[in-house]
Amino acid sequence: MTMQMKCNTCGAPLKTQYPLVRDPITKETFAIESCAECGLGHTSPQPEDLGRYYSYPYYGNRHGFTARYCTRRRLRFLRSAVSGAPGRLLDIGCGDGAFLLEATSAGWRVAGTELNPEPARRAGFEVEDSLDRISGAGLFDCITMWHTLEHMRDVRWTLTQADRLLKPDGRLIIAVPDFGGLQARLFGPKWLHADVPRHLFHFTDRALTGCLRAAGFEVRQRWHQELEYDLLGWSQSALNCIQSEPDLFFNQIAGKKVHSGAVARIVSLLLGTIFTALALPMLIASTMLHRGGSLIVVAQRTRLDRHQEVAS
Repeated sequence: MTMQMKCNTCGAPLKTQYPLVRDPITKETFAIESCAECGLGHTSPQPEDLGRYYSYPYYGNRHGFTARYCTRRRLRFLRSAVSGAPGRLLDIGCGDGAFLLEATSAGWRVAGTELNPEPARRAGFEVEDSLDRISGAGLFDCITMWHTLEHMRDVRWTLTQADRLLKPDGRLIIAVPDFGGLQARLFGPKWLHADVPRHLFHFTDRALTGCLRAAGFEVRQRWHQELEYDLLGWSQSALNCIQSEPDLFFNQIAGKKVHSGAVARIVSLLLGTIFTALALPMLIASTMLHRGGSLIVVAQRTRLDRHQEVAS
């Protein structure tokens, strides 16, 4: 385990925000510490071996029955961010390649990275297991990170790699859980999307903007909602406050393994359905206030391409 003493991005001291946050899979506890300067949250300690925290039931059917809706929504974000004809796209943390498939159908030439690249490779895509294995500079018109930046061990290094691989006028699209949103503030360590220790970092709008600015990017567009992420963020987090098995409703509808008995499962499904319906007004209000459960940004480089700088 590695203790976090200073902010990964700005180097300022960290202060404990939530001292006891339970991993819903292993039942181990971690802390979330926040930077006193930029507000970036850090999971502490950071496990040396993250592999066992990603074992079943974490992998598999990540988006359940909303998977197709999710990839189509992401394609709409991509179309809003990038005008003109489709070019080359890199999806960092591409999973099984579902978004790569959607982007390919829209005319993009795609590649990806994933810790376990085999599922996406079997689907026929060019996928590496690490960003530093993608050679060359200025290759891509767009780089996407759909709920992956919070999983990376080093935010600053990851954004530096994105800078290396983007064309000078390329776009970087990042989606993360909004640690400064209303549901995150209300539910704290019980929030569904805290998900320690898989989420090594926790981003507010200010923190993400600061991280991007430090890496030479400026945010051009923002969105503050992803429907199914936000609805379940409200309903499952509320259930986490009253049920003994965390994330029970979410795991049931995603087809994952659960440990509770039949009665608890039935109660969870009933309450989860009711809570999700009741959460709709909260979702609308938090979105209008720009304090939703999800944050999606489009960023563009603010300086000359590094190779142009060197050449001059």
